[in-house]
Amino acid sequence: MRKEEVIPMAEKGPGVRVPLVRDKEGILARLRKIEGQVRGLQRMVEEDRYCVDILNQVAAVEAALNRVGLMLLEGHVKGCVAAAVRRGEGDEAVAELMDVLRRFVR
Repeated sequence: MRKEEVIPMAEKGPGVRVPLVRDKEGILARLRKIEGQVRGLQRMVEEDRYCVDILNQVAAVEAALNRVGLMLLEGHVKGCVAAAVRRGEGDEAVAELMDVLRRFVR
């Protein structure tokens, strides 16, 4: 697996910057795979497959999405949060990060 690195920031809006992840294609590839898994889930339901088999695939999709979320969180911490701390805006960045983490771990 390639190591993620943060590259120059992109503008999100006036004065707000978001990090771009060097492994953007890797993340997109993971999301395309997840998309295929979800289509497979739809087929399984349409074909009246065994509930446990469907549930196992749901768990696999959830795990894959969590991995993508962790990749994005890591990029955010290494990029936006670290930059905010260097600018003396760490408290705001940490508060935002904690809000995101609370939603992520629900």
